[in-house]
This record gives sequence, C-alpha cells and structure tokens, in this order.
Amino acid sequence: MAREPLLTRAFVLCSLANLAQGTAFNLYLHLAGFLNGLGADDLEIGVIYGLTAAVAIVARRPLGPYLDRHGYRGVILAGGALNAAVCALYLAVHAMGPGIYLLRVAHGLAEALLFTAFFGYAVDHIPAGRRTEGIALFGISGMLPIALGGVLGEWALARGGFADLFVISAVLAVLSLLLSLPLRDRPRSRSEAEPGRGFWGSLGQRDLLPLWWMGTVFALALTSVFAFLRRFVDETGVGSVGDFFAAYAAAAILLRLGFGWLPDRVGPKRLLFPSLAALAVGFLALAGAEDTRDVVIAGVLCGIGHGYVFPILFALVVSRASDADRGSASAIFTALFDVGVVLGGPLFGSLSRGLDFGWTFATAAGIVVVGTGIFGLWDRPGRLAKASA
Repeated sequence: MAREPLLTRAFVLCSLANLAQGTAFNLYLHLAGFLNGLGADDLEIGVIYGLTAAVAIVARRPLGPYLDRHGYRGVILAGGALNAAVCALYLAVHAMGPGIYLLRVAHGLAEALLFTAFFGYAVDHIPAGRRTEGIALFGISGMLPIALGGVLGEWALARGGFADLFVISAVLAVLSLLLSLPLRDRPRSRSEAEPGRGFWGSLGQRDLLPLWWMGTVFALALTSVFAFLRRFVDETGVGSVGDFFAAYAAAAILLRLGFGWLPDRVGPKRLLFPSLAALAVGFLALAGAEDTRDVVIAGVLCGIGHGYVFPILFALVVSRASDADRGSASAIFTALFDVGVVLGGPLFGSLSRGLDFGWTFATAAGIVVVGTGIFGLWDRPGRLAKASA
C-alpha cells in the first residue's frame, strides 16, 4: 500500500516561505556583535535577547486559541508583513536606547507569529502516519537558515557591515511574505471544530507536562550558542560562527534526509535519549574547543542532537494533544524556545561575564544531562497512567 505523499504543493510552498523567513531571522545570530559595538555588555545583550523572547511568549497565549478557531494563513501574512518592516527598521538604529528595545519587542512578536503558524500549517498538511518524518523534513527549512545565517551574515559583515546584513534580512523577509500569499488553510474536520481544552488546558494536560519540561530544557541549552557564540568567537578567536552553524545544520539536514523516517519506524522515544546525549557532548566539545576543527566537531554533534530532538518532541506533542487543541499545543511548544531564551539569556550572559565561555557551554551540557534524567523518570508510561487516574 502506497504511503500518503509528503511533498504536496502546500507543504513545499510553506517550506520555502519558512526557509526565507528563517534565513532572515538567523542573520541575527550576529546581533550580539552589533549590540556590543553600540556599547552593550554581555549581560545587557542577554537581557535584550530575553526581552525579545518574553514578548514572543506573551503573544502565544491568545495566538494558540486563535489558530484553533481561524486557521494559519492570516497569522502567517500578518507576521510576514511585520517581519519585513522590522528587519528594515534595524537600519535606523545607531546607538543603544529605547529604539533598539522597541525593535526587539516587535521582532519577538513577528517571530512568535511566524514560527508558530508556519509549523502549525505544515503539521496540518502532514499525513498522521508520517508525522515525525514530515516534521523532520519541514524542519530542514528551519535548520538550513542556521547555516545560511551564519555564513551569509559573515559575508555581509565583511562586505559592508551590519547595514548590508539588515538589508539582506529585509529582502528575505519580503520574499517570505510573497511566497506565503498562495497558502490556503485546510478545511477543518468535525473533531477539530469541536471545543477543545484551550491554551491553559493544554498547558496543564498530564501527559504533555513532561514534554513541556524537556522542550524548555532543550531550548535553554540551545540559547548558550544561539545568543553567545558570536561573542565566544570574537573574544577567543577560535573558529567562526559560520563554521559551527554550517556543521550544525549540515549534520541535522543529512540526518533528516537520510533517516527522517526512522523515529516513526522504531518509535520516537528510542531515538530521543541518544540524540540528547549527542547534544550534551557537543556542548562539552565546544567548551573545550581550541581550534576550528574542534568547533566543527562540536557543531556536528549538536546538529545530530537537534536533528532528531526537535521533530521527536514536536511529534509527541501533536500526537498527545487533541485535534481541537493542535494550535494551542503548537503555540505552547514553540513558545518554549522563547522561554529558553528568557531564562538562558541572563543566565549565560552572567556566566560569560563572570567566568569564561567554556563554563557557559559546559553549563549548557549539564542542563541537558540533568533535564534528560528528570524527563526519563517523569515520562514513564506507568507513571503517566497513574497520574491521570
């Protein structure tokens, strides 16, 4: 019996639009260097990243129920328009002050709208029997921009500085908006039209709680590199942002292209724990990096971990949530990555200011190890069944 197709027109268009906006967003992997040049220290940089994420978290509360009732297209178009405007407005920032804070607030809102709605739209067009594989494939449109953002950003900075970087991000944001125009929501099924538990009900659902925990741990650890790798490279002269994220994204993409089907075949949780271990080892490798080769090895290990961890956790969330609460569950899960930045920005900023970047990345590895242990004890089928009784 032939499997249902994944590469439908809607799925491909959504992937291309997400690729363009993701590349625009990941150019801001270099923003720490821009902020430092304006006079911000590492702690203030962490606070600014945290502010952006805090706005994205707050936006998810009304966003989830709205998506459940009205679909994804309108949110994608609104987020795309806001994102294009925000990226262009960075060109007007020439000093630290209220302007950069307001801009980061708007950027956080745009990110919340697009990240949640694009992934929700994609999941809506993935066959249930190929859910982890489909999320993994769609996730390539989010992983490839990590590499492109690192490499393209360094090219732009070498060519013309941050002004060129901001222009490129604005052009990509506009391209994403144009690619989004043909998207149409799938007709809602009867089960999806029925009233769901809503945002708070999904947040407190017993079998989803361990997934919220693990998603937060994952996101918190990732913040160490996404917010502070630029500063690590500037301070130590070891490797480059492009080296790390090119290796990171290449490893994740190759894993998903070659073995994206494996979690659905053998069971998602069987691959989740080894993937988390690879992520922790990657952070430790980065903590001890002394040359470009070490940075690349760390990127490969972290990319292998991310390559499976994200789609497995997201697929488990979608499988455990009801059809009527899919938008709310997706909003909560994507918000966890902003929770990680809110917590991790100040935490890792303080560590890097008081100690050094080796301790920053070693702490991220410890967070993954401890968090995974708690998740493993919490998410046992017998324990969940007892808690729900």
